[in-house]
Amino acid sequence: MEEPLFYTSDMMKLIVFLGNPGKIYEPTRHNVGWMVAKEAYGSIAWSEKFSAKIAKDGPIHLLKPLTCMNESGRSVGLASSYFGIKADEILVVSDDLELAFGTIRLQQGGGLKGHNGLKSIQSALGSGDFWRLRIGIGRPIHGTVSSFVLSRFTPEEEISLPLIVREAAKLLDCRTPTQRILL
Repeated sequence: MEEPLFYTSDMMKLIVFLGNPGKIYEPTRHNVGWMVAKEAYGSIAWSEKFSAKIAKDGPIHLLKPLTCMNESGRSVGLASSYFGIKADEILVVSDDLELAFGTIRLQQGGGLKGHNGLKSIQSALGSGDFWRLRIGIGRPIHGTVSSFVLSRFTPEEEISLPLIVREAAKLLDCRTPTQRILL
């Protein structure tokens, strides 16, 4: 019988939050990763290195690339190399338009779902074995995907967005290393 796969928050050495830099992008769907960073680590002091905002929470390094989303791998590659962190010790928090709005999925490896930020990270690491905390933003009914991911949430979605972000942030709580999530 195959052993069940568990995630524990103490397995991670680097948590990456994907988003686009700039005030104009803060409230957009593509920046839900940065929203989770603010919720989970809003009181931590961040500095700049690797073309990213970096911080540390106990043994875990935190990284918010300051490149555009599609170039996120550059920062992740530099940080993982500098700190000696392997792909399977990295958790990437990002939006996912393949998931219904508000759905949260945690998985190791898997497809990139057309996400250019994840493609960039996989290319930089030379591996797709990193963990992903995928937060569903839904799919556009009309218009282009690029316009959709750079758009704001609807007023209806904005009502439940804080709860979704809070739930995602709870999964990153490094102060509870015994937290186990059966995948």
